[in-house]
Amino acid sequence: MSKPCLLAIDQGTTGSRAFLYDRQGRVLARGYQEIRQHFPRPGWVEHDPEELWGTTLQVIRRALARGRIDPSRIYAIGITNQRETTLLWDRKSGRPFHRAIVWQDRRTSDLCKAFKADEPQVRRVTGLVLDPYFSGTKIAWLLRHLPSVASAARSGRAAFGTVDSWLLWRLTGGKAHATDVTNASRTLLLDLKSGRWSEAMLKMFRVPGCILPEVHPSSHRFGKTAAVGPLPAGIPITGIAGDQQAALFGQGCTEPGEAKNTYGTGCFLLMQTGKRLIRSRHGLLTTAACDSKGQPSFALEGSVFIAGAAIQWLRDELGLLKKAVESERIALSVPDTGGAYLVPAFVGLGAPYWNPEARGLICGLTRGTRRAHLVRAALESIAYQSQELLSAMERDSGIRLHALRVDGGAVKNNFLLQFQADLAGVPVVRPRIIETTALGAAQLAGLGIGFWSTQDLARMRAVDRIFRPRWTGSRRGEALAGWKAAVRRAL
Repeated sequence: MSKPCLLAIDQGTTGSRAFLYDRQGRVLARGYQEIRQHFPRPGWVEHDPEELWGTTLQVIRRALARGRIDPSRIYAIGITNQRETTLLWDRKSGRPFHRAIVWQDRRTSDLCKAFKADEPQVRRVTGLVLDPYFSGTKIAWLLRHLPSVASAARSGRAAFGTVDSWLLWRLTGGKAHATDVTNASRTLLLDLKSGRWSEAMLKMFRVPGCILPEVHPSSHRFGKTAAVGPLPAGIPITGIAGDQQAALFGQGCTEPGEAKNTYGTGCFLLMQTGKRLIRSRHGLLTTAACDSKGQPSFALEGSVFIAGAAIQWLRDELGLLKKAVESERIALSVPDTGGAYLVPAFVGLGAPYWNPEARGLICGLTRGTRRAHLVRAALESIAYQSQELLSAMERDSGIRLHALRVDGGAVKNNFLLQFQADLAGVPVVRPRIIETTALGAAQLAGLGIGFWSTQDLARMRAVDRIFRPRWTGSRRGEALAGWKAAVRRAL
């Protein structure tokens, strides 16, 4: 009999991925397909829901072909996804009513301002702030601007979901309309303490409760596949988590005080707080996470909207790079930035400022500023933004971090991680497997069906390299003071 494997689907902001894992947690095969970004107006970002689904099937098919693996070997499926991205579709036809509104989209800025007086209640119930980032205002916008969608919602014909719910719906042939607590906690509609949809938030945003999915723990039997694409009917779907919580779990951060930072399009720093629900006083979010068994726990989170995207901007819009991978070599060709700072507030600033009106700037330029200084300043901006989140977390939790675990595509850049360690004053730990988002989804699925035990998961987590801090406290303070002065200008 062929050995069983686990399938992890990782549907992200820029592309869809599929990974097949064996019982030792090794990647047997993978598939990747980029997805198109749609920008119908300044500040608007959309995805085609059918493309999200279609590319998901493509990458599954590609991974199976590359690994020469029969789909009957798939024991279970885990899903992880870009969070907050909002979809509404017709329960009868399965067709989307509109393009998916992506988490980066800022069209609901005015709507957030209109609800500003209610923000204390929003924070108390959901753990979030009023910002266009989250799903609730996106749903409200669709219902206000598309009368046919509002009518379908009132009649119960419309279904809302983040990307996980959309994929689950399609994978099960429309039989399962559900989500997990980590994705639900990013909607502005969940009562974080109870883990149930909040009647007060639904009333505030005028969202009919009948359009919402069922909420379950991240490690749970969500449903079984219909015969779709390359997949046979009957494969259990037993793990779902938003990408950042999946990475937190994949990094093994299941005990209070353990933290990870994911370096991708944006940066997402999460600190596990266990059963302790900490309400931030320093501009962070309180969100749902997973404990060692995939059951609900809590975390503090800080979000940086533009991280790796700043390097893409240098490459694609300014032509300062041919490939993103060149950034490390170019940054190391100069000893510092020559006093230049780049604040990449291209879509406003996230935590701890939450200012959607802030805009990017480059300051400290002189006649001697060269390309290398700007490239280095862009990389440093990623670390500076992350450090502000880390400092806020330590103040909120009262826990001094002993190490920072990192993952995501940008952690291949040794300069960035060493600068982060110097700035934070703690070791930065890079795992051997840097795609911990997909690994976390697979592990949650494996736990949900008994494919793995918690001891099995601990054995999978191996360290590639530890970057140790080298700076003095005074040097760290001087660098951060310059960064904060630049941010004040952007604000």
